[in-house]
Amino acid sequence: MNELSVTAAAEIDAYLKTQEQKNLLRFITCGSVDDGKSTFIGRLLWDSKLLFEDQLATLTAESKRVGTQNGEIDYALLLDGLQAEREQGITIDVAYRFFATDKRKFIVADTPGHEQYTRNMVTGASTADLAVILIDARKGVLIQTMRHSYLVSLLGIKKVVLAVNKMDLVGYDAAVFERIKADYAKFAAQLGFDDVTSIPVSALKGDNMIGASEAMPWYDGPSVLDYLETVEIGAEDLSRPFRMPVQWVNRPNLDFRGFSGTIASGTLRVGDAIVEPASGRSSRVARIVTFDGDLEVAIAGQAVTLTLEDEIDISRGNILCAANDRPATADQFEAKVVWMSAEPMLPSRTYLLKLGTGTTAARISDLKYKVNVNTMEHMASKTLELNEIGVCNLSLDKAISFDPYTKIPATGAFILIDRFTNATVAAGMIDFALRRAENIHWQSVDIHKEARAEQKGQKASVLWFTGLSGSGKSTIANLVEKKLHALNKHTYLLDGDNVRHGLNKDLGFTDADRVENIRRVGETAKLMVDAGLITLVSFISPFRSERQMARGLLEDGEFLEVFVDTPLEICEARDIKGLYKKARAGEIKNFTGISSDYERPENAEIIIDGGRTSPEDAADQIIAVLEQRGFI
Repeated sequence: MNELSVTAAAEIDAYLKTQEQKNLLRFITCGSVDDGKSTFIGRLLWDSKLLFEDQLATLTAESKRVGTQNGEIDYALLLDGLQAEREQGITIDVAYRFFATDKRKFIVADTPGHEQYTRNMVTGASTADLAVILIDARKGVLIQTMRHSYLVSLLGIKKVVLAVNKMDLVGYDAAVFERIKADYAKFAAQLGFDDVTSIPVSALKGDNMIGASEAMPWYDGPSVLDYLETVEIGAEDLSRPFRMPVQWVNRPNLDFRGFSGTIASGTLRVGDAIVEPASGRSSRVARIVTFDGDLEVAIAGQAVTLTLEDEIDISRGNILCAANDRPATADQFEAKVVWMSAEPMLPSRTYLLKLGTGTTAARISDLKYKVNVNTMEHMASKTLELNEIGVCNLSLDKAISFDPYTKIPATGAFILIDRFTNATVAAGMIDFALRRAENIHWQSVDIHKEARAEQKGQKASVLWFTGLSGSGKSTIANLVEKKLHALNKHTYLLDGDNVRHGLNKDLGFTDADRVENIRRVGETAKLMVDAGLITLVSFISPFRSERQMARGLLEDGEFLEVFVDTPLEICEARDIKGLYKKARAGEIKNFTGISSDYERPENAEIIIDGGRTSPEDAADQIIAVLEQRGFI
């Protein structure tokens, strides 16, 4: 290798080393529609000379074809990448861009301004260190400005740049800037920001974007790029207590067992005492292992593998934390929830909650109120629709360890997942554990379920009859109970109509009420199984999710789903109660099969052909299955 090549290689190595050592700032831009967010970022990239030649050529051509600046460069096109965005001149999706200067690396998210894309903005803001909130100098602080500021504060972002844009359109008037700055400061005082830096800019003209503007000599603060390059970030993560969700138990051979993950907060040293708070198991750090070798100290953001002095049972989903500063552990808590699904949130429906690397079943037990994000008013509601935000109580099927989101975002943030589609339906931020959870404990009893069932000469179970109204499920369930009674078996029949006269008389027939209806009946059936009974449940129970929830309350083999599969036209022809006729006339809303969906079982243990099989034969078929499976 010649001397020139050696020199070039050394320069490349030196350059790469400097890039590695730069820290990374993640920020978002948000604000009202047409405040210039995309132009703002595009101008930063342009003025920082961070575009490739092909990007410049494309931008020039696109500016002439679909631009909004009369053929001049339209910087917004660097971000508005979707065809729909370019046609409408708005931002719909979150656009991410990476760029770097001599001092720092950046990832910027251009988030949409329209209210119907709130979930997109929340996605973009979830990992941001600061927010740039743009305001059109001609319009001042608007409702959308307040909405985005509230969302920014909700997600725990403490540093804000207030970029008063389009100053060129108000003659670079200092009085306009000062008025908007004062108006925003008055509003933002209630949001708990640590730092609000106001900068007058013209993104289109480049004023105060990367250097001082000659048009605004009255402003002596930093330019946008100056501020972004020098603002302090990451200090909070280091000062917080140590937390590390375990992502993987690393066991390459019999001589090594480590726990791998990314440190969410705090600092860790070899020899530090740590604990897994859910179980209380504790030890000390023996080694901090990385790909590049062992460390004596590790900090937030680093991916490491920890080995411990003691062999303790820890698995994926557990959280390792400082022994002297532990997170809360509970199975009930209050949280703020941002709903992200087109399907509405249904209280009492079971979802999967993922926090850190752990996943558990959870349900929203109570929607306390939803928040009007434009006015921050608290509003009564039974459900949350797409893009709505609510304060809820959640109940989990097991206790988890967490911190309030305001204390440590990484261990206080979660998502909710639909159990059947695996789609993310919500993002949440935990406020605190419910005190009532601390006051409730399992009471040990001496007589258990098996003893009660054995005394009755049977196996406790649930026969869950489901089908459309008029399918014959209640008639068949009644016959099955009569046959079991004749065999001296101990039973109880929970019928949908009967239960609505008492336990569930306060519930209607909306989707939310139907979910709660089945939740209560499922819990009641569980108690009856615990009493040793064969419990027959006859409910339409139209949603798979709630039938699965009821099944999940019991042990394997205790739940038999009986699908009375009767075609809608036969059910409607029977119309024993005259309900279909009223539903067709519009007199009954949310009627299953007509104006509300019925989700057919996919893996029912027993399927009855309700159109061809007589109730007597169906009952005999079910009794035969009970005998084959050893229930009677």
